[in-house]
Amino acid sequence: MTRTPLLRDTDFRRLFAATALGQLGDRIVFLALPLVAITALRADEFQVGLLTTMTTVGTLLVGLPAGAWVDRMRKRSVMIGTDLARALVLLTLPLAWWADLLTIWWLYTVALVHGVLTVFFDVAYVSYLPHLVGRGNLLEGNSRLSAIRSVTSIGGPGLAGPMVGWIGAPATVLASSVGMALSGVLAFGIREREQIQQSPGRRSQLGREIKEGLRFVLRHSGLRGIMLGDAIFNLSLVMYQAMLLVFLEREIGLGSFGIGLVLSGMGCGALVGALVATKVAGWIGQGPVIWLAPLVTCPPTAVMAVARPGWSVYMAAVGLAGLSLGGVVRVVAQSSFQQTLAPDRLLGRVSATARFVSWGGIPLGGLLGGTLGSVYGAAATLVIGTVGMTLSAVPTFLSPLRAMRTVLRQ
Repeated sequence: MTRTPLLRDTDFRRLFAATALGQLGDRIVFLALPLVAITALRADEFQVGLLTTMTTVGTLLVGLPAGAWVDRMRKRSVMIGTDLARALVLLTLPLAWWADLLTIWWLYTVALVHGVLTVFFDVAYVSYLPHLVGRGNLLEGNSRLSAIRSVTSIGGPGLAGPMVGWIGAPATVLASSVGMALSGVLAFGIREREQIQQSPGRRSQLGREIKEGLRFVLRHSGLRGIMLGDAIFNLSLVMYQAMLLVFLEREIGLGSFGIGLVLSGMGCGALVGALVATKVAGWIGQGPVIWLAPLVTCPPTAVMAVARPGWSVYMAAVGLAGLSLGGVVRVVAQSSFQQTLAPDRLLGRVSATARFVSWGGIPLGGLLGGTLGSVYGAAATLVIGTVGMTLSAVPTFLSPLRAMRTVLRQ
């Protein structure tokens, strides 16, 4: 593929627009679901943590077979189907609210099904990009898609906060449903279709295909370091996030608009990270940036734990913006590293295996966050989460990535 700017490519523009709408819906639901629990159902700290667990446990339930299944199908079709299915699942929540049927268990069920569908969508999405843009354009493609995701991270909470205050958290979920449905419609317009690689006896090979993906990932020391670092980071981040909304709403006294403003600030950091990710990776090196990003940007998030009502909470939000900036820079470098190394036939399985190992602790993070919040309080849990996120730099620092400036296919 030539090195022409990707936004001149019609299919990439359609993927770009679909990403914008889908991520806008996702960012709205990210704020709205916990607020449904906190404000509408008056859930306690443990129930909020359990909701986070239900949202993310899909990785453990279907994480490994998802990669093998996705490798058997056209990724574009998986993306369209899961987008439309997620839209329908989310639609049940406001309908249940209006029918006076909504309970915490309904909320858990929506979160679980939505999370399982998201596993399939994310595996297909990551695996489809190398086919659509070519491996030589992966850094640019990941950076541009991260940029639009970051914009929606700003606009999503900024839009969701006032909507929650105006029409309530359950009704706000309707906007997420619409966004994901439109994302599926736009993805349907992408003309590029990858070939499915068939093999004899394919239906009986699921276990062997899963093992093949596992072997590829676990035998590569750089991928092992990334996955272990991600596992520590994601577990700690979810602990932090599970109590962040509780802390802001109950201890700081922020309403939905103020919470949306804080989360929009995180989106601003993510946008800056997406805009500079390629340059930073070129300047520092694609390997070193993966471990330097959390080491530099995670510690300031502890400031939120000592914030008080007023200006100090917004000063603390600057640390959250820095966390998002570093997170996007790291993810862009990691995604490009993973997509460059994996052969075409293993893209889905490598993506799913990395996600399974890296995200496998996230459900535990939700439970830990809820439990620690119940025992020690939300503020203490924020500090514990900060320590864990900072320590996530250790595995990648101890791997060959410490000095690997560029990635070459093996």
